[in-house]
Amino acid sequence: MTTVLLTKVQKKLKRLPLHIVRNLQRWAIQIETIGIDEVRKIPGFHDESLKGKRAGQRSIRLSKSYRAIYIEYKENKVDIVSVEEVNKHEY
Repeated sequence: MTTVLLTKVQKKLKRLPLHIVRNLQRWAIQIETIGIDEVRKIPGFHDESLKGKRAGQRSIRLSKSYRAIYIEYKENKVDIVSVEEVNKHEY
């Protein structure tokens, strides 16, 4: 079983464009339904591990501009995916 936590980004979600929030919610529902390993195979999210100061974290694309940064860990036989940040990616 996998649970997605959005508590750290709850306030920021109110200020983001609606389509970004919907993409994040769709991603979270898919994780809770089919699991993180299967969702990583979906090419549209471009799930990738991060390097440097963000080693141990992963990111997904919510749009061309927006990214969600998350970490995953286990707690009492439950896989937890915690979204740490949603930000506008600068190129």
